[in-house]
Amino acid sequence: MVNDAPIGVFDSGVGGLSVLREIRALLPAESLLYVADSGHVPYGEKSPEFIRQRCRSLAAFLLEQGAKALVLACNTATVAGVAELRELYPQLPIVGMEPAVKPAAAATRSGVVGVLATTGTLKSAKFAALLDRFASDVRVITQPCPGLVERIEGGELDSPATRALLQGWVAPLLAEGCDTLILGCTHYPFIKPLLRELVPESVSLIDTGAAVARQLQRLLAERELLAAGPAQDARFWSSGAPLRMQAVLPLLWGQAGEVQAL
Repeated sequence: MVNDAPIGVFDSGVGGLSVLREIRALLPAESLLYVADSGHVPYGEKSPEFIRQRCRSLAAFLLEQGAKALVLACNTATVAGVAELRELYPQLPIVGMEPAVKPAAAATRSGVVGVLATTGTLKSAKFAALLDRFASDVRVITQPCPGLVERIEGGELDSPATRALLQGWVAPLLAEGCDTLILGCTHYPFIKPLLRELVPESVSLIDTGAAVARQLQRLLAERELLAAGPAQDARFWSSGAPLRMQAVLPLLWGQAGEVQAL
C-alpha cells in the first residue's frame, strides 16, 4: 500500500461530506475519494442486510479506485456493515461512526441530553448499548427526524420548511431541560447554523466528525500510511443524480467539483 494512495469515504448521501471536511482539515496532504449512495438514501428505512450489501459494494468500488483506508461516514451503515467489512479486509484501516453519547454525557450540566437522529440509528442495538455504557447517569431523550436527510440532500439548510421541522423537534427537548444535543447523523452538522438560531447559546451541539478524522489519523500513523502530499483534488461519485450532488457541492463541500455516476 503506497502512502499517497487516497482515502475512500462513503455515505448514504451527501451527509458524509461533513466528515470529509473534517478529514481534509486535519489531513490536508491526503487525497480523498467520496461516494454518495444517494440512489438509496436514506438508509434508515432499509433492512440491515440491504445496507450490508451496499457497504460491500461501495467498499469494493473504492478499493478498485486504489483506496488505502475506508471511512463509513454514516451511523446507520456503521451499525449494519462495519464489522463485516473489517472481517473481509482485516489489514485495511476502516473507521466507522457512532453517535457521540460519551462526550454528551460528560458535557451535560442539567443531566438531560437530546438526540436528533434517523429512525434506523435510534432503533439499533449499538445505540442502545452506547446508552447503557455511557449514559446511565443522565436522561437521554431521543428524537427521530424523518425527512430531514432528504431536505439536506436538496440543499435546504435554512428553508422555512426545514426551520419549521427542526423547531417542532427541538422545542420539546428544550422544554424537558436538555442542555446538550447530539447530532446523530452525518447530514446534521450542515444545519448547525440553523440549530444555533433555534436553541440557546448555552446548549451544546455535539457531532463526531472531528473524532472520526482523529481516529483515521491514528490508524494511518500506526501503519505508516500517512501521505506526504501534495493531495490530489477530491473525486466524487453518486449512485443517484450526479448533477444534483454537483449543484450542492459548493454549499456542503466548500468548492465546486465534478460528480461522476456510480
